[in-house]
Amino acid sequence: MSGGHGHSHGPAGGGDHRTRLAIALGLTSVVLVVEVIGAVISGSLALLADAGHMLTDAAGLVIALIAAQLARRGPTDRRTWGFLRAEVLAATLQAAILLAVGTFILVEGIQRLFEPPEVASGIMLVFGVVGLVANLVSLLVLSGGRGANFNMRAAFLEVLNDALGSLAVIVAAIVIATTGFERADAIVSIFIAVLILPRTVTLLRETTSVLLESTPRGLDLAEVREHMLELDHVLAVHDLHASQVATGLPVLTAHVVVDDSCFQDGHVPQMLDQLQACVAEHFPVSIEHSTFQLEPAGHQQHEHGAHA
Repeated sequence: MSGGHGHSHGPAGGGDHRTRLAIALGLTSVVLVVEVIGAVISGSLALLADAGHMLTDAAGLVIALIAAQLARRGPTDRRTWGFLRAEVLAATLQAAILLAVGTFILVEGIQRLFEPPEVASGIMLVFGVVGLVANLVSLLVLSGGRGANFNMRAAFLEVLNDALGSLAVIVAAIVIATTGFERADAIVSIFIAVLILPRTVTLLRETTSVLLESTPRGLDLAEVREHMLELDHVLAVHDLHASQVATGLPVLTAHVVVDDSCFQDGHVPQMLDQLQACVAEHFPVSIEHSTFQLEPAGHQQHEHGAHA
């Protein structure tokens, strides 16, 4: 006998952030065009690096917007979770793109340290200020939903990195204008790359963990098993699995061996309630979507491919 909690599968993380994403995309696209023009005119690698970062962010925000739209589609017989995992896929793709861009900027910046080209610092400063202002506005727009899901978190981090990049461009322009130290442009480019890479690797690690259906962070399955075994009438627990469909939606399944008497005295419904309450209330990660197969003691020997 099996049982589970039934829930509607709405947008992961709860909340519609499409408007926030659309505004941030519009601002990012405008700044992208402006910074490309500024990089061509000034010859600044830092400005071009920031424009390249803007390009990946614009693409990432497009992906995030599409994912936010797809996540609103309900479940079907073909896709029982709807498109909730679209936000994880979108964030993974964004992180992969950022990783490539950050690596390119880092290599190019190191090369320019040895052969620094002439840079028009005045033009570089103007376009850096324009980029910073637009990024700050985008951050304000996205800040209200940055913790909602992986998708919004990725979008916020990208714009935050852009803002820091624009600030670095401004600093480099001032240094070049006042001291003539042309290598400041390359140094800032490397700095932008360093901003991009660590956060990108972290996000990529977390999203791929979800895609690989790893146990949700903060949930100790050994502890879950031990707590379940402490319940009355529970003899053994096997085929215990936990994963995460999307942000805020961990799931758990298990085969639970119980006393044969539970199937004779009508105790099974109570066992299901106790097991579901166990995983929903006693651990740092609350699992409200759980499915349990209750079995008599001799059933496991009839199963194929049973797991620990």
